[in-house]
Amino acid sequence: MKKLLLIFLLLFSLNITAQHGNRERIKALKVSFITEKLDLSEKEAQEFWPIYNDFENQISNIRHKEIRALKKEIKENADNMTNEKANTFITKLNDAETRMLKLRLDFTKKLSSIIPAKKIVLLKVAEDDFKRKMFEEYKKKRKGGH
Repeated sequence: MKKLLLIFLLLFSLNITAQHGNRERIKALKVSFITEKLDLSEKEAQEFWPIYNDFENQISNIRHKEIRALKKEIKENADNMTNEKANTFITKLNDAETRMLKLRLDFTKKLSSIIPAKKIVLLKVAEDDFKRKMFEEYKKKRKGGH
């Protein structure tokens, strides 16, 4: 059953690629990878994925919108920045990082009512493994000149 699900997800990810590009393809591969690594039951998966996707969206918004904008502003103003302005930037960055940590803690708490603690730990391992694999693929493609 799991192999069938994995094949379906991979075929689905290929279909998504044709429609929405690499970002959606990577997201589908990540779903497949995590599902396999966590060995989620059907019931667990139904409850897990909405919480996971919400968490990922919130973290992504902070990381890619707020922090990226702050870092850009810092870079643009680095030469003329006063200590007061620098302190403001530090406070804003720390606030964003604190919110991301709070989101992570809340996420873990929500998951603990859905899946066992071991699977929560395996999720972190799976996320790190997936990032590493994606980075390795990226390096291979860059070396190959694609």
